[in-house]
Amino acid sequence: MDIEAGDALVDRIKPLARRTMRPEVLGGIGGFGALFELSKKYKEPVLVSGTDGVGTKLKLAFEWNKHDTVGQDLVAMSVNDILVQGAEPLFFLDYFACGKLDVDTAADVVKGIALGCELSGCALIGGETAEMPGMYPPGEYDLAGFAVGAVEKADIIDGSKIVPGDVVLGLASSGAHSNGYSLIRKIIERARPDLDADFHGRTLREVVMEPTRLYVKPLLALMQAMPGTVKGMAHITGGGITENVPRILRDELSARIDASSWTLPPLFQWLQEAGQVDMQEMYRVFNCGIGMVVVVADTEADAVQAHLEAAGETVYRIGRIAARADGEAQTTVS
Repeated sequence: MDIEAGDALVDRIKPLARRTMRPEVLGGIGGFGALFELSKKYKEPVLVSGTDGVGTKLKLAFEWNKHDTVGQDLVAMSVNDILVQGAEPLFFLDYFACGKLDVDTAADVVKGIALGCELSGCALIGGETAEMPGMYPPGEYDLAGFAVGAVEKADIIDGSKIVPGDVVLGLASSGAHSNGYSLIRKIIERARPDLDADFHGRTLREVVMEPTRLYVKPLLALMQAMPGTVKGMAHITGGGITENVPRILRDELSARIDASSWTLPPLFQWLQEAGQVDMQEMYRVFNCGIGMVVVVADTEADAVQAHLEAAGETVYRIGRIAARADGEAQTTVS
């Protein structure tokens, strides 16, 4: 372990982490453990935790030497997950493992992690940097992290109040987020596109590496302004729309999604055409432009959509909840 490099990285990290601090944080970066005092605003607090990585999107970060966005991906994958149960993310810890520590690369990664924490209002209160010679090829690393949040016991969102007739709203994604990148890399490898040519106003390289959108602040504000309105939420990650929405539905319910209710973004159009991917497989692998699903009563849908759009989200009415017929899939996209 290069102790000097490790110390240099900690020095670079400290001001980044400081910007994410919350009043409940006791102490700073560098201790054996991180201390966090649960706010007294909660009457019956329930802790909600989530953990994830970035997946094979990292392979493109290595190949393209772009490390400043994958940290936001890391944070988003965990905080968006715990958000769906109504939890406010409180703090985040990361794990960065490599064969030989490159301080500049690691600092770029942590800069993205800190930005993700700042944008979602959670504190970056610690982490681990592991240098393990021989475990990783030169220039490569792995990332993992976890978030802890809290929700009032009475306010937990678990989908139990969803009924037939409810409206399914879809919040636009920023891109492929952090899922489906093994297929994305294979399509790029076979199609061999000019990654730096114009692709709808940006380069394809930039579009592919766009970090995961954070939905925390707009949805927490919605739940505070309109308590009890949100009946269920699904973070559209691995498994796409058809595999994630069923996770919030009771067995007797089905979500019927209308694919014509939003326009497939250019990245997904290109992936489908260049990879000759069946559309049902697209909906099973990618978010296809919908990064978060929110289920609300029909009578509340207009107000919820207006509230989220005022907060900067692009929102589509993408379907309805129905009674599930015998043999019907819990989520269909047609």
